[in-house]
Amino acid sequence: MSVVAGTWGGPAGGRAGRRVAPAVAAAVLVLLGVAVVFPGLLAPHPPNDTDVVSAFRPPGGGHPFGTDELGRDVLSRVVYGARPSLAIGLGATALGVLAGLAVGLLAATGPRVVDRALMRGLDVLLAFPELLLALLVVTVVGSGTANVLVAIGIAAVPTYARLVRGQALPVIGSPYAEAAVVLGVRRPVIVLRHVLPNVTGPLLVMATIGTGTAVISGSALSFLGLGTPPPAAEWGSMLSDGREFLATAWWTATFPGLAIVAVVLSVTVLGRSLRSRTPKGAGA
Repeated sequence: MSVVAGTWGGPAGGRAGRRVAPAVAAAVLVLLGVAVVFPGLLAPHPPNDTDVVSAFRPPGGGHPFGTDELGRDVLSRVVYGARPSLAIGLGATALGVLAGLAVGLLAATGPRVVDRALMRGLDVLLAFPELLLALLVVTVVGSGTANVLVAIGIAAVPTYARLVRGQALPVIGSPYAEAAVVLGVRRPVIVLRHVLPNVTGPLLVMATIGTGTAVISGSALSFLGLGTPPPAAEWGSMLSDGREFLATAWWTATFPGLAIVAVVLSVTVLGRSLRSRTPKGAGA
């Protein structure tokens, strides 16, 4: 009885589950990485080849994911759609992290008036949901893959900036940092030696989880016609095109949607795994 309980419901089963989930998530992300770098290895057909005679073929045979309204292979378009979709997610996250790191460090290490001004500005931005803020930015700068990437990155800056500031302030006020100031160590050196190492761990965890949010936001904006222009394959635009045929050709929207879900779940699982391994005192 104890063996069964330990295997399925006890601590041993829980530990096994905590090991398996990140491994599966990593395998999914590796497969997506292959789709981004070498899409021809996974796609059976060119993504934009049309064949009206083969339109709306259900999954099976030479089209494992079926075909869309123009006879294009859905599997091939899902594979080739990984590149723009993940480029938006990763690029926007990188932009948000770098800008948030700069703003957060400036607020934590700068004069009090600068800190207050930056924090009040971030509070205003945080009043808007990230997707709505990104939509406002796209409205100003225009549509397109690059503009969507920038818009989502800008919308994520307040979250990362507040995290960096919150992690940096205790370090700057710590006895060893104050002792370094007394000894004449310059502020940039203190930031590089003491602040950044304490900020990097929590920032990496949040960025990992935030990548999934960025992918969803990018797909949502493409769903609205503001992202990657047709006929290029992109998961959000594929969802938008396929929603009109859900009753008769469910596969045209289902498989791009599952791809988005797979990315979001995978990066979230990895992010939570990283957070569980981060020392309690190092992360928010």
